[in-house]
Parts: sequence; C-alpha cells; structure tokens
Amino acid sequence: MSKKTGIAAIILSILAICVSVYSLYRNSTQLEEIKEKMDIQYVLYLGTNDKDTYEPFGTPDECKAKADEVPTKHFEGFTIQDANGGWTNDNGTVDHEYTIVIILTDTTLDKIQAASDDLIKEFNQSSILIHENVTKAYFYDGSDN
Repeated sequence: MSKKTGIAAIILSILAICVSVYSLYRNSTQLEEIKEKMDIQYVLYLGTNDKDTYEPFGTPDECKAKADEVPTKHFEGFTIQDANGGWTNDNGTVDHEYTIVIILTDTTLDKIQAASDDLIKEFNQSSILIHENVTKAYFYDGSDN
C-alpha cells in the first residue's frame, strides 16, 4: 500500500467516525426533544368485588364515590368512567364485576402506584390493572385557530 493510499484511508476513517459521532449526538438530541413533547397516560382498572368474598363493594354509585376519594387526594385532575369486567375463573365459569376506570395524565408512576396502593386496600383487591400509554396531551382553549 502506498503512503498516499494509507493517508487517504486514515482520513476517510476519521471522517466516518466524525459522521457517526454527529449522528449519535443528533439522534440523542432528537430523542430528548420527542420525550419532552410526550406524555404518559395512565389508565387504572379497579374491580369492585372483594377479593376474599367475591361480593361487590357496594352499588356502582357507592363504588364511584369511594373511588373518587383516592385520586382526589393524590392528583390535581382525573377522569373516572364506568366499565363492566369479566374473566374466566378457576372453575371455568365467567365472573363479572362492576369496574371503575380511572384515567390520569401529567403525573408520575410513583404517584400512580401510591394511589393504587390506597385503592387496593380500600376495595380489598389483589391487584389493579394499569396501562401506561405513550401519548401527547395538551389543553386546547380555541386560541390556536
């Protein structure tokens, strides 16, 4: 290999390294920008049948009123919806229960888990199903027309 070919190969290698480093930097910067614009929406599914007796905690209105106390204590805003859950039990039959869906955004997983601990205790549940959905959330006030 000639001296010129060796120098050219070194220069090309250095350029390739520089392009790779720039690309990594650019991608990490873009990723940070994307993360800043994203939000995690947490959706909690709270069954209302007691885990030991399988009996309902109360009427749907009583359950919603009791469930409303927990996110009110932990969060500035939330949405509660009604749902009906069903699953196949160990005997092969389908059980149903009134389920409360709590939707939260602009919060942290630590706060979600603290509220879930309170709900599990209050409703005597084995667990709560939590969905973490990557989303973009913002308040629209009509001024962007």
